Amino acid sequence: MEQTHKINKVEIRNLRMEDYDQLAQSFTRVYADRDVFWTRAQIKKLIAIFPEGQIVTVADDKIVGCALSIIVDYDMVKGDHTYAKVTGNETFNTHNPKGNILYGIEVFIHPEYRGLRLARRMYDYRKELCEKLNLKAIMFGGRIPNYHKYADTMRPKEYIEKVRLREIYDPVLTFQLSNDFHVRRVMRNYLPNDEESRHCATLLQWDNIYYQPPTDSYVDKKTTVRVGLVQWQMRSYKTLDDVFEQVEFFVDAVSGYKSDFVLFPEYFNAPLMAKFNDMGEAQSIRALAQYTEEVRDRFVELAISYNINIITGSMPYVKDDGSLYNVGFLCRRDGTYEMYEKVHVTPDEVKSWGLSGGRMVRTFDTDCAKIGVLICYDVEFPELSRLMADQGMQILFVPFLTDTQNGYSRVRVCAQARAIENECFVVIAGSVGNLPRVHNMDIQYAQSGVFTPCDFAFPTDGKRAEATPNTEMILVSDVDLDLLNELHTYGSVRNLRDRRSDLYELRMKKSAQE
Repeated sequence: MEQTHKINKVEIRNLRMEDYDQLAQSFTRVYADRDVFWTRAQIKKLIAIFPEGQIVTVADDKIVGCALSIIVDYDMVKGDHTYAKVTGNETFNTHNPKGNILYGIEVFIHPEYRGLRLARRMYDYRKELCEKLNLKAIMFGGRIPNYHKYADTMRPKEYIEKVRLREIYDPVLTFQLSNDFHVRRVMRNYLPNDEESRHCATLLQWDNIYYQPPTDSYVDKKTTVRVGLVQWQMRSYKTLDDVFEQVEFFVDAVSGYKSDFVLFPEYFNAPLMAKFNDMGEAQSIRALAQYTEEVRDRFVELAISYNINIITGSMPYVKDDGSLYNVGFLCRRDGTYEMYEKVHVTPDEVKSWGLSGGRMVRTFDTDCAKIGVLICYDVEFPELSRLMADQGMQILFVPFLTDTQNGYSRVRVCAQARAIENECFVVIAGSVGNLPRVHNMDIQYAQSGVFTPCDFAFPTDGKRAEATPNTEMILVSDVDLDLLNELHTYGSVRNLRDRRSDLYELRMKKSAQE
């Protein structure tokens, strides 16, 4: 594209009254009943009531663009309205500093400077201002100046859809859609003098994904969450006290780094089965289950005393019906706890131990994130984590136990896939070493890690942090939940949003929910 002017320097700054003469000479208005510019008194009032909302684009010391805005309440503009109404007949008495919508009342670029993406800079400024002021959205009425060419053959709704599909080009609407605005409705008689748009306008909206509704709480919910992983060494323990001496050491170490979560592996307490090694495999695992409720209670005490949310890995548990399950507990630092279950048990767990698969697929609220937990083999079934993603899961924790490197690879590769397809963080932790005196628990292989989606805001390979393979250690890593919000809305690809719900769906069966 041939540029009318060569530009050496561009800046966006706040509008000042001394800019008025240059503005009045350079621009004419679209939104006025007459083809005149804003009056000096109007500009003075806008600067007085909302100075940060009035900006200009300056190219080599020449003002070549301007954007004006006010703050209004959502209830005022969510339905049909006119430009005159929202601006108070251009008195701007409608400006409400306590409102929650940044409303655009003017954007223009000098004709000789169009096509240089200068308007985009002003929209980016508005978006940053909207976030800074914690406003819910940016809204405004947008012209559709090419609609008059098609008005005889299609309604505004059809025209807007064809513009969205790039079948028709509209100089205003095409630009707005490409800048992440979406059309909420068509408004008639928004601008009485706009013949090109046939007196129609689109109500356009850009949502602030960081908006926090007003609250009486003095502490905002955290957006950066610190997770700690325990890569547990299998070794001989004679008593539960011995096991928890090591457990408390790790909880203490991870909480010392002010972590919000600590994750233990699947069957971390398996060394206690050595005491029952004279029994058959199925009997020894049930004997281990006698410790489970005490294990849970001890974890609850640690969660409180060390101010950390603990995901306890997993352990055998006998329910009232006599069936054996593989379960774990989310022990919150406020003293509450909830149980999660392994839904898919491996063929070996069925053959050697007689385990039954659970029926619980759900997410858990915590003080800093909505989480899900899948035990080992479950992460290899994408339906489970997708159900959790539909419930708003932000972090998926996966305690695992694998004996061989290829078994570990299944868990690790599937965990990375779950992070990408569900646009969430996935945290995995496993055990290392060997247990020569415990049946069916001979060797373990693990490399714990934290995985992310793959987009510009994340590591290019989707690996946030990884432990050293087959070494007892802890791994501490931060995950930024705000990055997930950005990904859901502005990602290069949006796996959750782009699902073809018109072709397929995923749901829990009613019998499983009861």
